[in-house]
Amino acid sequence: MEAQDRRLLRILQGNGRISNQELAEAAGMSASACWRRVRALEEAGVIRRYAALVDTQKAGMDFHAIVHVSLTRHDHGHVDTFIDEVTGRPEVLDCFATTGEADYHLRVVCDDLAAYNAFLEGFLFRLPGIANVRTNLVLKDIKQETGIGL
Repeated sequence: MEAQDRRLLRILQGNGRISNQELAEAAGMSASACWRRVRALEEAGVIRRYAALVDTQKAGMDFHAIVHVSLTRHDHGHVDTFIDEVTGRPEVLDCFATTGEADYHLRVVCDDLAAYNAFLEGFLFRLPGIANVRTNLVLKDIKQETGIGL
């Protein structure tokens, strides 16, 4: 990736709604060259999508937790089912397969404790192959970024 591409990505990570003309000016290039480079980054999958960042508390979602999930065994059927089901849940903002004590770490946001309990009992505990679920409540957001350092 060229320096110009990195510059465009830095700007877009800060403001995904910037117009092509403003982006081109900020990056020091012509509007047509800027459009072509951004389009190429999108087609290559470097830019996966554009999204609005929502303040969870202001949106009334006051429950935030990191959930550590261990599977009973790494049976492909259980793993595939877990991944398919978790990726379809709106409460799960992130899911990471990890090394260490837990197999997966989820970042979960819900309206409140009752909604989280319903998520656990009505969904997570019912998935096949779940051995252990441990929840760490998020007390305060210290740093939460979406952009990568370029």
